[in-house]
Amino acid sequence: MTVHELPEYLRGDLAPVPDELEAFDLPVEGALPPELTGRYVRNGPNPRTGADPGHWFLGDGMLHGVRLRGGRAEWYRNRWVRTSRFTSGAPFLRPDLTVDRAANAANTNVIRHAGRLYALVENGLPYEVDAELGTVGACDFGGRLTTAMTAHPKADPVTGELHFFGYGFAEPYLTYHRLSAAGELVHSRVVEVPGPTMMHDFAITENYVVWLDLPVVFDPVRAARGGMPYGWDDGYGARLGVMPKAGGAVTWYEVDPCYVFHVGNAHERPGGVVVVDAVRYSRESFERFWSGAENSAAPGPYDAPANAENGPVLHRWTIGGIGTDDTRVAEEKLDELSVEFPTINDLRTGLPGRYIYAVADTEIVKYDLARGAVARYSAGGRAGEAVFVPAAEPGAAEDDGWLLSLVSGSDGAELRVLDATGLAEVASVRLPCRVPAGFHGHWLPDLP
Repeated sequence: MTVHELPEYLRGDLAPVPDELEAFDLPVEGALPPELTGRYVRNGPNPRTGADPGHWFLGDGMLHGVRLRGGRAEWYRNRWVRTSRFTSGAPFLRPDLTVDRAANAANTNVIRHAGRLYALVENGLPYEVDAELGTVGACDFGGRLTTAMTAHPKADPVTGELHFFGYGFAEPYLTYHRLSAAGELVHSRVVEVPGPTMMHDFAITENYVVWLDLPVVFDPVRAARGGMPYGWDDGYGARLGVMPKAGGAVTWYEVDPCYVFHVGNAHERPGGVVVVDAVRYSRESFERFWSGAENSAAPGPYDAPANAENGPVLHRWTIGGIGTDDTRVAEEKLDELSVEFPTINDLRTGLPGRYIYAVADTEIVKYDLARGAVARYSAGGRAGEAVFVPAAEPGAAEDDGWLLSLVSGSDGAELRVLDATGLAEVASVRLPCRVPAGFHGHWLPDLP
């Protein structure tokens, strides 16, 4: 098979790298802020040489890490997450048709909670990894976690708790979980949905959990032929659900059919109002992305122009009258720009916030929701998710800090550091190898 015959997700900016390596004293252009003392780690699919996973989302997870300290970039290293699927080829679906949730790719996100670092993928258990990116092993929180774990848990900045969920192709289709600030799984409950929805993300506010029950669902025909077993289903419907954190029933609200991979944030307003900001896909834009992520006959998942008509755009749902008989949902497109990977200052998770950052092909975008303004930074290469690192000063403004983005190109990769206030580049760390375009990263400041 020639390079041009390979599926889109195995060539170009998405092509996997063949080796694990490390390098020290990386070259830096500009000046790294001395306040950045810690590790930047990013996850993404990187199938081994010769392996075709059948879909971009299914490649083996590889972590890419950069250690910053004292204005220096001390090291870079990349490591596969050594799941049981990676090390022994363990099947996700066993011969007796039971599921092995440890046999997953662990390829989507990486988070730290209660001092432990986890590589995440939404169809299985989290994998604990150490500070040097070595794999510790699958984690089920002392046997209490009996479902998969989303790759997009939400840390409550007020309580320190971690809210998350698991979905599956068999009942229970959706289960809500909560970890204490100390890392103990303290609560689980089934959330009733009508079928096996593919729920990639969700939201929290100060008092609520917000569900996105949308029309991409498990498809046994797709499952039988391999690859990703989910597809768009017009008959499923689309709705948002609001569930009190303190306990109680979910109230569901119908919305126009769409799909959401990533939420920016959600918050409450006085008078029983919940606002959700997310990147919304129409059916057309979802199916264009989905086909590009699983075959070579269509544009790849990163190839839509930044201003593509009917592309994924930042969108707002305003749910009014919660707790009354006069409930209603207003929908609003916040911008025309085709974007993905929305991020925020995580200290504002579930709370009113002014800024959302996103990626538009080769640009990093900053939305000022209060002014309706948009600022853009041209990366000159494929811009990765912009991870916000807050300034440490007490009383710092919401956008006082830095953005870290792994910028990929055909000839190499750089970790860019931007001043988040004005999107000015302050430093760039040259990495020793090409890094495939991937998914989500995290800044891990050194622990006391």
